[in-house]
Amino acid sequence: MASGYEAGGAAKRKLTKKIAVLSGDGIGPEVMAESLKVLNKVAEMYGHSFDFPEYKVGGAAWVACEAAGETPKHLPDATLSACREADAILFGSVGGPVDKQNEPQWKDCEKNSLLGLRKTFNLATNLRPSAVRPFLSHLCPLKPSVIGDGVDMLIIRELVAGIYFGEHKREGDKAWDVMEYTVDQIKKPCIFAFEAARLRGKKVTVVDKANVLECSRLWREVAREVAKDYPDVTLDFMYIDNAVMQVIQKPSFFDVVATSNMFGDILSDAASVLPGSLGLMPSASLGDSIHMYEPSGGSAPDIAGKGVANPIAQILSGAMMLRYSFQLEAEAACIENAVETVLKSGKLTADLLEADKKSEAVSTSAVGDAVVANLKK
Repeated sequence: MASGYEAGGAAKRKLTKKIAVLSGDGIGPEVMAESLKVLNKVAEMYGHSFDFPEYKVGGAAWVACEAAGETPKHLPDATLSACREADAILFGSVGGPVDKQNEPQWKDCEKNSLLGLRKTFNLATNLRPSAVRPFLSHLCPLKPSVIGDGVDMLIIRELVAGIYFGEHKREGDKAWDVMEYTVDQIKKPCIFAFEAARLRGKKVTVVDKANVLECSRLWREVAREVAKDYPDVTLDFMYIDNAVMQVIQKPSFFDVVATSNMFGDILSDAASVLPGSLGLMPSASLGDSIHMYEPSGGSAPDIAGKGVANPIAQILSGAMMLRYSFQLEAEAACIENAVETVLKSGKLTADLLEADKKSEAVSTSAVGDAVVANLKK
């Protein structure tokens, strides 16, 4: 499997691509608008043509179906069909207010939307980077002595198997959830982890519970087999309980982490607090024929429509799309460099400012404009 990092002369190619845009609910449409603003400018700079047709998902799709007299769905057939015809999927966020989760529009909204997309397109390999930027290290909840020389990890989570996709059953006073893995399901994220590590710190940590679980023992066997093709990369193993503890106590230990669906869910959420805000956390979910890109945070309905949401994660998700789906390394780096410049300049949304400086916060659109203004080849 190609890592997506290698992209030698890709910047010289002029591409025409269709990206299915699923903005979703809450702050999704607001932050998506800024990501598209940046991507359109990059396309103009490098001579590409990107088409961004938009489709409904989540609670917004439910309402749209009802308005059209159709059976309400969080993931309509029309949206799935459009995604099949696209070259990539750019996803925003789904979900509604906590106190309305039992209403039809919001009940199982995230499950139906996200798990439906993951299953349909076999989005088996999830990438979630977590880095503490030195100039924003004061936002990290950890002490400077713990952060040390820096934190920069990439968590690779298997996304379409394991306990979340196994049998779930309850009979009387007994309930069970089945975890299953095949060699091929494990091999895919492991190969990607080693490929990525070659271009980073050359270390892969497989996180499991091999002292208890047979699935974890299989993960270790597969990882050791894959490692034979990567003699330049160090492989080690860590139990999930210790790994969560080490993310807090010694986060700089990690380079690339490969792990199962449930453990990746736990570990990536723990790592997500390190940069200081979920608004800085992009992610990618890679499938067999199409990949999906989304910010790691939720729909934040409490601030939706106020123009205060942080669009950086959505913008960086767009950069990941350019890198992994289209192998446009120069264009991806162009966006990432512009984001760094804006963050260093102090032009920040409220989530990145300490309490006594919240009044200096800029709007969602102002951050997007600033990123566009700092795009340089």
